[in-house]
Amino acid sequence: MRWILPFLMALAACNTPGPHFRGLPATTVTVDGSTFDVRVRGRLAEALRTNMEYAPRFGPIRRRAAKAMELVSGCKVKEVRGDQALATGILDCGKGGPPIDQLKPQGEYSCYTLDSYVSPATHELVLDVDCTVI
Repeated sequence: MRWILPFLMALAACNTPGPHFRGLPATTVTVDGSTFDVRVRGRLAEALRTNMEYAPRFGPIRRRAAKAMELVSGCKVKEVRGDQALATGILDCGKGGPPIDQLKPQGEYSCYTLDSYVSPATHELVLDVDCTVI
């Protein structure tokens, strides 16, 4: 019976945003098969992956999470940190960007990769993604 409380605590933490993003509404976005709950506060965005994937690597998940954060925030993502389940992005909205704290979620998105290639300059995978509001 001792294992019940730790099990319930671990289960409750599976779909919980980080402390900085608690209490904020989430926008659900699907990018290339990965579904995220995205929250934005200030110059940070959080993408919590909510779907199951078999043995996901952070490289592909990082790119999908960054795209999801860009769709919700309207800003470029400078850097993404975290892991396959919870990623935090640092936003770059420029001087003329929208005020981040006042952005409202725009609904759910469904995105599909149209094309991809490896950038010769950065050696990173570049995705051409088509997204529609669901």
